[in-house]
Amino acid sequence: MDSASALHMMSDMLWTGLTLSLPILLLTMLVGVLVSVLQVVTQIQEMSLTFVPKLVTAAAVLVICGPWMLRKLMQFSITLWSGIPALVAS
Repeated sequence: MDSASALHMMSDMLWTGLTLSLPILLLTMLVGVLVSVLQVVTQIQEMSLTFVPKLVTAAAVLVICGPWMLRKLMQFSITLWSGIPALVAS
């Protein structure tokens, strides 16, 4: 295996990880900001008020986007495993 193919595999791995984690991270961050703004406006400083909505959002995103994430991960794994014979031959 040469350095170009290793770099390409690493790039694919990082982009796949980024695309899989981006929906959960963005939506939980958005909910966290909205809850923080709500807390500042109402002056309610309850710790569970920040944790529970983010947890519910993350679970909802996993339920909604889970099949897409699984297909994307399976596609990456199949591509990676099918490329092994070409790496061994060179």
